[in-house]
Amino acid sequence: MASSLIIRSHHIDFDSVFRFDDAGIVQMFESLVSTGLMEFLGCPAIFYEQALIEFFEHGSVRDGMVVSVIGGMTVEFSKSVFAAAFGLPTEGLTDLSEVPKDLLSKAQRLLSASEKEVSVSCLKKEVKMQYRLLSDILAKSLFVKAGSFDAVTRDRFLLMTAITFDVKINWGNILFGVLKEMVHS
Repeated sequence: MASSLIIRSHHIDFDSVFRFDDAGIVQMFESLVSTGLMEFLGCPAIFYEQALIEFFEHGSVRDGMVVSVIGGMTVEFSKSVFAAAFGLPTEGLTDLSEVPKDLLSKAQRLLSASEKEVSVSCLKKEVKMQYRLLSDILAKSLFVKAGSFDAVTRDRFLLMTAITFDVKINWGNILFGVLKEMVHS
């Protein structure tokens, strides 16, 4: 399990993507920066693979804390410690279904690669290139079970809408929830 997480992980070199010639892609990355995810998504890919594998092998969730043993030493951390470690925002929506409906409607037009509105669950080829890229980043960096990479799931569409329209998301809560799911998997 942990090895597949390492292989699937994405780390973004924000300095280089801001030099792209494609204004749509640059704007999408600027939106990612405004979410407060830059440190999380841009963290270096240098880590101790064996320690990470051991962390997930021994990991559990107790009283809302993630607990594990690495090298014989017990480690545990809370949502707030996790959020602080990655500089994640802790204010905003904690339930993606609360993304305003008017923004979803706007996103269905804005994200579409054609004149036709896309569904909140659609194929990636139905959305503009920069949003295909955003969907991949979300699928491979933020979700435990990404499913098909050819499809934009409802949750990914809601996140893409929130990111595009600068809806404040409590990323500390959302991503700590993902970590807890990973420990349970």
